[in-house]
Amino acid sequence: MARDATHSSYHRPMISTRLRIAADHPALPGHFPGRPVVPGVVVLDCVAAAIEREYGARIVALPQVKFASPLLPEQEAEMRVEEKAGRLHFTVLRDGVSVASGIAETEGAA
Repeated sequence: MARDATHSSYHRPMISTRLRIAADHPALPGHFPGRPVVPGVVVLDCVAAAIEREYGARIVALPQVKFASPLLPEQEAEMRVEEKAGRLHFTVLRDGVSVASGIAETEGAA
């Protein structure tokens, strides 16, 4: 069941963490040959892992996701997750430029 947007029960209103996808990540070959780009699903997997680790919650829906610019292997990015109105809003930034952003609906928050 998705979290009720009328109240908050997350124990952390905001988190910020760094992420870097290694050049030898198994999702990179073929995406794209000669100029690898980190697939969006890998970025979302990092968001999901951070939400599970920091909030004790599992993503059940991503009603809004926007990919704004590419993330290359070994580039460092900052991931921010913030609770707003009972939902978790995330942003992934590389040198202050948006890579991805969106809203995560969760269940199972501890």
